[in-house]
Amino acid sequence: MSLIDSGTLWVNIQAVDADDFLPRRDNSDIIGLLARQDLDPFSVAELEERITALTAEIERTQQKIFKAVNHKASADALFRKQ
Repeated sequence: MSLIDSGTLWVNIQAVDADDFLPRRDNSDIIGLLARQDLDPFSVAELEERITALTAEIERTQQKIFKAVNHKASADALFRKQ
């Protein structure tokens, strides 16, 4: 019986990038796909559900922007030179 790293070659000799553990962003054009999607097959109820979901996503995105701007303003105020 032998150990994996007992020989002259090591298994884990390359450095690990911390970004490898973060989820990757999908670079597909989701907004473009939504804009090009044919809406004819959808019922009125399905279209209303779509509007509700998209409105909720817009609100979520606006909240993220608001928090990011406020966070930056707070950090700027904290580290502002006097």
